[in-house]
Formats: sequence, C-alpha cells, structure tokens
Amino acid sequence: MKFYLILAVHCCLTLVGSTPLRKLELTRAVESGMSLAKKILSDIPAVHEACVKTTGLTLSGEAQHLEYLLSDIGIPAPPVLKSEDLTMDVSLKRIVSGLDLHHQLLQEIKELLTSSEELNLLLADIRDLSAQVHKMQELAQIPSTVSQNAAFAALSPRLSSDYLIQVAAHLSLQQLRSFTQDVFRSLRHISASN
Repeated sequence: MKFYLILAVHCCLTLVGSTPLRKLELTRAVESGMSLAKKILSDIPAVHEACVKTTGLTLSGEAQHLEYLLSDIGIPAPPVLKSEDLTMDVSLKRIVSGLDLHHQLLQEIKELLTSSEELNLLLADIRDLSAQVHKMQELAQIPSTVSQNAAFAALSPRLSSDYLIQVAAHLSLQQLRSFTQDVFRSLRHISASN
C-alpha cells in the first residue's frame, strides 16, 4: 500500500515537473522558429537575384502590373496569418500549410530554372522551419495534420516561356517573403503569450 502511495506521489510530481519543462522547450522551439524565419527573410533577396534575371522584376518593386498573372499562372495564395485572434493551434497549422505550399511552388519552379543553388538552400530552410513548427505542435500537444492547402495544379504547363518562369519565381518569392513576415509576427505573438 505504501509503495502505491509513493508511486502515485512520484507520478504526480513527474507530471507537475514536466509542464514547466515542456513550456521551456516550447519557448526554445518558438525562438528557433523565429530565427529560421529571419534567415529565410534574409536569404530571399539573394535567391531572387540569382534566379530572376528579367529586367524590371525587382524584389523591392511593386508587382501590381503582374497581379493578373498570379491567377493565370496558377500561384495559390497562402493561408492568412494576420489576425492576432488566431489560437496557437490554428496559427501553427496555417504556418505549416503555407510553408508546404511555398516549398512545393519553389520546388516546381526550381526544376525550370538554370540557376538553383541558392534556391536549394532556401528550400532547405523552409523544410527546417516546417519541421520546427511540427516540433512546436508536438510540444504544445496539438495534433499535426497533413497540409490540405498545399495541393495545387502543376505550374509547369502554364509556364510556356522563360519570361513566365521568371515571373512565377518573382511572384512566388515575393509571396514567400510576405508570408514569412507574417510567420515571424505569429511566432512572436505565440512567444509573448506563452
């Protein structure tokens, strides 16, 4: 009887002790995710410069005159992250979904480009950030789901010219930059509220 009482107390102390440890691990995972998001943001200009050679397609330039091509090319929009009302569960799921979407987009575009070493490194960073977010979901005991939004029709049949390939790379990198800025803000919000 005494043994069972000691075992029950030990189990309770273990559970109580693991909660702060799990919270600390989650905080570290979120900070690591923020660092990876910053790295992606800092790498995008070099990737753009290496992959997009068409005059007039600058990363800092407005792409309003190209917006009609977004739907013509078939580049899907990522999930929305801009609301601070999102729960951690919803935010993390949307982040994973958006990262998977951009990984697939850029992977397909990479197959059509001649210069892709910088893009390979960016794709690795996107994979690393996605893995880090999956780790956050695990630590927060949020069931991770297979991304639903990442499935889209192949771009390559619509990219019939070098110009369209360049535009697709340009628009995808601009969209990734905007999405990753939202990812960073979401992770910062999660870190502050954790």
